[in-house]
Amino acid sequence: MSRTYLALLHYDGGGFAGWQRQPHGRTVQAEVEAVLERLNERRIVAHGAGRTDAGVHARGLGVSFTVPDRWTAASLHRALNALLPNDCWIERLAPMQPGFHARKSATGRRYRYDIGTDATAASPFRRPYEWALGRPLTLAALRDAAAQIVGQHRFEAFAVRKVEVDYDCTIRQAYWEVREGRHGLSFHVAADRFLHHMVRFLVGTMVDIGLGRRPVEDMATLLARTDNQATSPPAPPQGLYFMTAEYPAHCFAPAALEPTP
Repeated sequence: MSRTYLALLHYDGGGFAGWQRQPHGRTVQAEVEAVLERLNERRIVAHGAGRTDAGVHARGLGVSFTVPDRWTAASLHRALNALLPNDCWIERLAPMQPGFHARKSATGRRYRYDIGTDATAASPFRRPYEWALGRPLTLAALRDAAAQIVGQHRFEAFAVRKVEVDYDCTIRQAYWEVREGRHGLSFHVAADRFLHHMVRFLVGTMVDIGLGRRPVEDMATLLARTDNQATSPPAPPQGLYFMTAEYPAHCFAPAALEPTP
């Protein structure tokens, strides 16, 4: 017999070539699967709620996997955190219903993007975890730009070009706020799905608006385009965080509703 679990995984993306296993380069998926294989003496596939790129961080990436039912949530949680590398950490583990899949079962995802607008953003203790822009941005213009993307749109202008891809996404929430300590700004965005590089393209374009390099009206113009040729370059990866994925209550096993010891 086996049991499926959902892990909420944090990781520092600076040392990874992204989430998804690759022939070359260190990946988060490969690290998680290596620990699962060590604990279970056979290969176990880990499915992530999103496929973050190189340098992108996570504060709660949903990761699902199925293991022998000899494991309890508490014992597996301890074992995984004892063996994972120092740049990965599982916040909690929840038992799920059979057939649960971290990516396919998700009904929404949330990201955050941090920008440092002050001079100390260049500090080696901040630069790896935000866009060290070091210049002021017009917050009102950023908020006006973000308001234009809320709702269902075709985001072809804000994605890496692919063949026969569904570019329709529904943005449920998009807003900018001042970061704690007034050390810059954060962009928060939630949607049913995201395209490859979509958040970084959105942030890069909005930053150009916030710097006065392009008008706020460009957001609506770009949403009507069928290519990304007029879109600003994507924001750098180190400021982006996968925050959480949303799942229906029926996906969770009854034990998941009980406190973990």
